Amino acid sequence: MSREKIKEIELQMFELGKELQTLMRSVDSFEVTNYEFETEFGPTTMLDLFGRHDKLLLIHNMGQGCRYCTLWADGFNGFVPHLESAMSVVLVSKDSPEIQRRFANSRGWRFRLASHGGGAYMKEQTKMDDYSDMPGAATYERDGDRILRKNGCVFGPGDLYCPVWNLLGLAGIGEEDWTPQFRYWSVPEQMEDGGENLQD
Repeated sequence: MSREKIKEIELQMFELGKELQTLMRSVDSFEVTNYEFETEFGPTTMLDLFGRHDKLLLIHNMGQGCRYCTLWADGFNGFVPHLESAMSVVLVSKDSPEIQRRFANSRGWRFRLASHGGGAYMKEQTKMDDYSDMPGAATYERDGDRILRKNGCVFGPGDLYCPVWNLLGLAGIGEEDWTPQFRYWSVPEQMEDGGENLQD
């Protein structure tokens, strides 16, 4: 009986997903500030981040200290070329541009990067009240020199944006059973090279 219920709920989620997409297309946009950011190439503005596109996706990342944000960005990384065919994509965090670049290189990320430094952008554009640094994303549209916010979301276990949780769920593994890590290598009980200066 539970297998049939699973199929029923999956179908409901599929139909709700289509309804959600329709709502996202039709929602009214509202004007926002031309925020300033820092990049490894120097200061920039939100208008500059649009590049050649009139649509912009900003991925809100909490920085190198967050394993969960790293999990989401690792997953998005493979989609970057596909997404960039339709809109500009920039990962933003409070980390300095130097730290952003070093961490992105260590993960093999292909995102363009910008730092909000914990300033006005994140405080005003996060999707949750009373939080000044929350993982998620926001989309914007350019209309001449005006910037219009279209949609936003918050990232968290079980959301629509990270399939890891659904795949774990297929195996009966829930959020309380598993926590993302930066690396998954397990140190052997005995190192054949003696184990001096071993870092895990």
